[in-house]
Amino acid sequence: MILAQRRPRRPECRHAGAAPLPDGSPDTPRDLCGGERHVKLTGVEPRRGNEGQSVPDRLAVRTVPVADPGGLVDRLPGPAALAWVRHGDGLVGWGEAARITLPAGEDRFTAGEKWLRELFDRATIDDQVAMPGSGPVAFGSFTFDSTCDGSVLVVPGAVLGRRAGRAWLTTIGDPADSLCPARPLTAPSEVRWHDGSLPAPDWERAVATAVGRIRSGRLGKVVLARDLYATASEDIDVRVLLNRLAERYPDCYTFACAGLVGATPELLISRQDDDISSLVLAGTIPRGRDAEEDRALGASLLSSAKETEEHEYAVAGVRATLAPLCDELTVDGRPSLLRLANVQHLATAISGRLARAGRAADHSVLSLVAALHPTGAVCGTPTEVAMELIRELEGMDRGRYAGPVGWVDARGNGEWGIALRCAEIDGPRARLFAGGGIVSGSDPEAELAETQAKFRPMQFALEA
Repeated sequence: MILAQRRPRRPECRHAGAAPLPDGSPDTPRDLCGGERHVKLTGVEPRRGNEGQSVPDRLAVRTVPVADPGGLVDRLPGPAALAWVRHGDGLVGWGEAARITLPAGEDRFTAGEKWLRELFDRATIDDQVAMPGSGPVAFGSFTFDSTCDGSVLVVPGAVLGRRAGRAWLTTIGDPADSLCPARPLTAPSEVRWHDGSLPAPDWERAVATAVGRIRSGRLGKVVLARDLYATASEDIDVRVLLNRLAERYPDCYTFACAGLVGATPELLISRQDDDISSLVLAGTIPRGRDAEEDRALGASLLSSAKETEEHEYAVAGVRATLAPLCDELTVDGRPSLLRLANVQHLATAISGRLARAGRAADHSVLSLVAALHPTGAVCGTPTEVAMELIRELEGMDRGRYAGPVGWVDARGNGEWGIALRCAEIDGPRARLFAGGGIVSGSDPEAELAETQAKFRPMQFALEA
């Protein structure tokens, strides 16, 4: 039966976090090297009337400057890693001082921020660095679809950071706990590949159906994704993937959070006090075999009516969301080329200064993430119509793929990307994702080829 005959349905969402304890209380946090910690999770409701859930002990947070640590990923002691690294700078974390897995709902960002604010407000903080990313930090990864469970925020027990030539170490509790013995790296071997939720011909038919809906006037753009499965002969060490991705794709944000690992080229939002920035990507073409072909392909991407239409939908959505929140907003007048190792993208940089009226907390990076997601780059336009079509045609739950991923500190600063070029890692298994924007001029065969190119970063990370 072809996909066009399927009735619209809600995705079969899978819970991406750890299962609750038998008594229904949240997950019990672990210490830096795997044992139980004294810090407990809080619920997202106020302290009073929150029966059955315990408020966390007061976190004791200390950040101190350290000598340059070299490669950040190289300092991770084990495969249960948290990371956000670009051009060698960023943050890596290990251990869990606190963690929450959020239920489905449009308010999952607000609920997560409320929980985090209570946790950080109760903490005692000795921050001797006072830079974005110092002091207590939470890494986070949110589901693409609000109807799905599994969004997660993790406060690591230890964070190693580097920014603008300065490095620091943040610890929660006894700093000696951060000195975990490093486990040796083991690269994946004997990787076997399996079809995802939809075989390639079925996915091409889904694209054709989407094009028909667009041409009928129901919507302007929809982003359709597909998945691909891999199985290794033993458990996959996230640190190996992070090292390979960071080395091959230095312009991307290499990330890891609760088993989701990737290297995204797309910065959803960065906030440093009043300053914000975003990099919108939409429109893709492969790299050339030589410099001449590469230039020709880039020129064809810049002049393509189909690709520039897809790109402008995404830019317009981000501009419309951020403009009311800013006193100043600058949007590049025309897209430029972002050249990565395997593909070229149309890119538009956006920067601004947040409006000074109102409380600073109203413009925390998580509140900006909530306002922006989902963008036209990963969903479509209009958003509601595109989301329903995604649920109807993709035949899978995206989980946290194409959702926001990044970090936030106690001052509301942080960096969040869109979880692209990524995979969910579970022991020896990996589930890879790739997608593309569909507009009226899309060709199913070309869209399939684009997803195959977007699978390659994670295929390289698993097999290099």
